[in-house]
Amino acid sequence: MEGELQVQQILNPHRLRSLQEWVQKNSITLTQINGQRKYGGPPPGWQGPAPGPGCEVFISQIPRDVYEDRLIPLFQTVGTIYEFRLMMNFSGQNRGFAYAQYGDPQTASTAVSMLHQYRLREEGVCITVRRSTEKRQLKLTDLPANLSQAGLLIALRFISEGVEDVQLKPAGTRSEEMVATVNYSSHYAASMAKKVLVQGFKKRYNHSVTVRWASFSKSKREEDTIQEDDYDDDCFSPPLLKPQPKTLLSLNFVSSTPQLKPVFRAVGGPSEEPREGIVTPLPANPDTVSRLQWMCEINRLGSPQYEVYFHHTAPDGFLYFVFKVEIPGVPLPFYGFVQILPGTSSRATKGEVYRAAAEQVIQTLHRVSNLRHI
Repeated sequence: MEGELQVQQILNPHRLRSLQEWVQKNSITLTQINGQRKYGGPPPGWQGPAPGPGCEVFISQIPRDVYEDRLIPLFQTVGTIYEFRLMMNFSGQNRGFAYAQYGDPQTASTAVSMLHQYRLREEGVCITVRRSTEKRQLKLTDLPANLSQAGLLIALRFISEGVEDVQLKPAGTRSEEMVATVNYSSHYAASMAKKVLVQGFKKRYNHSVTVRWASFSKSKREEDTIQEDDYDDDCFSPPLLKPQPKTLLSLNFVSSTPQLKPVFRAVGGPSEEPREGIVTPLPANPDTVSRLQWMCEINRLGSPQYEVYFHHTAPDGFLYFVFKVEIPGVPLPFYGFVQILPGTSSRATKGEVYRAAAEQVIQTLHRVSNLRHI
């Protein structure tokens, strides 16, 4: 009984019921993720691209039992909301601040001028509305010296959403480490990435990196303080990890299937690295192995290395293989299954497996990177 009373004191049943009725009546979808509840992004019926920089406002001084049924209609009086994010805690209360994103900077400016110091009638509290800082750049340090920019871009896109590009450079004149600046499509994407990159690099590559906001400067403004210290370092942040050696180690996929024996193992190109500025020309009608080799050379990633493991023969006669393709400039090995019909010879079967594996790797590279390709 005492516990129920405490919950009622924290949560206002009337406000919660009002929120539920508003959601049902207007067919609203609210998604809770990483300590925040999100509407839109885009909302139903949205036409056109996602908003660019300068379209988001930061809302603070929100009473803890005021929810989207009060806030979204209020901010929609200014213009159509593309996305609304209310920060939440475990108790079900809001955390006192939110973000509203409009379709253009002009509407965001209007929201600031119209709703800053707006008084909520029932509570008698004035909310604060300012332009959001929308930080979109993260700085990664403690990266190994042998990491390529293209390889890092691929790794980042496997771990996080919204990566636009990355700049990689040495940490110092004599340093064996690299530092990277990563640009994200939005402040939200960068904030979510900041939460998962440390753990993602540790889990995928057994390597510890340090992730910070790029060019962060201390500000007395409430918006900067909350965005930097409260929102991004809440209880959902991954735990700190102990430093590890500065080498990238791949996931050991094959060790989980010890009964498989490697039947083919080869490097898909010349044994020596191509000299600076020299790329092997493509044949007139290149197969997928040649295309992947060319992609890796033109992007200075090194020659793909193939390992193929026979898995089983299906009743219909198809042969199933597990493949592993490692590219020196990409810190993530590529794994997959291929099925082929038996070839006229071992060499023909090997070539068919390599071509099928290369096709899957090319498709993955196209999906997660901006590498030059045919």
